[in-house]
Amino acid sequence: MLSTPPALIAVVGPVEPALLAAWVRHYQWLGVERFLIAFHFPEHVPDQQRHELQAASRELGIIPTGTSTGPWHERTNTQLRDALRHRAGPGWHLLADADEFQQYPAPLGEVIAQAEKSGHRVVGGLMLDRTSASGRLTGWRPEGGLDLAYPLGGHLTHRLLHGDPRKIVLARHDVTVAGGNHRAPGQRPDADRICAVHHFKWRSGVLDDLRRRVEHFSTGTWQEETPAVRDEADRLLSHVGRHGGVINTSDPRFAFRRVSLDRMPFNWPSEARSIVTAWRPHVAHQPELETMKAPTHSSSWKG
Repeated sequence: MLSTPPALIAVVGPVEPALLAAWVRHYQWLGVERFLIAFHFPEHVPDQQRHELQAASRELGIIPTGTSTGPWHERTNTQLRDALRHRAGPGWHLLADADEFQQYPAPLGEVIAQAEKSGHRVVGGLMLDRTSASGRLTGWRPEGGLDLAYPLGGHLTHRLLHGDPRKIVLARHDVTVAGGNHRAPGQRPDADRICAVHHFKWRSGVLDDLRRRVEHFSTGTWQEETPAVRDEADRLLSHVGRHGGVINTSDPRFAFRRVSLDRMPFNWPSEARSIVTAWRPHVAHQPELETMKAPTHSSSWKG
């Protein structure tokens, strides 16, 4: 059993304070004791919103390691994350965005002990996109919780956005992790022990964020490494535009069903393994995607 829990490493944007509080409580419940977070606020974020989120962090007992402002270039997250990892020092690092709630089949200490026993220096995850029952991009009430507001889980990132749904959720301090935490060059997670990453991105306000991302990346205001992130945003905006402003949760491709943070989804190990081992960069061929560019990603966990 691991004596020291992993340090949680995260770059946090302008999320609502209630989400930050729920996120911290979730990882504390998993056993995390040390949080190293950095805030980054793009130019459009009002000072009041920035101050409220920083105050909420301190009320949760977390003093931000750093705060930066300015354009959200694609490399910004990676640079800030790596600085946090350097500060965290030796040991295992848990990597999670503020809208990602990881779910493990065993306590964190056992997960890490098993990885070390089997010679793995990383643990992999798979994104499970959470939405409201209607597919509307709604807000949520802290007293009700995220599970109540967004009861459905499915594979939106993988099957609609054609993004890389794989995540590196745990990594030893000396393992390099690529941008977006999608892969670790030279490392292959155990495909039979994939963590579920409940992805609560599809909330009220996300469409404005996506439109801003497309505009800034398209004009060069924000610098991108590849067109992948912009293309994924375009796909989501196009989808909700065709479906009256909602995500079509009845589309069988996305495999939406009721899930919960309290227990692993039914048949998750085999479902996750089938996706992470078969995933390849998307090549557009369907009529509705013919004008879109294919995202540029590595096709292998090993990089």
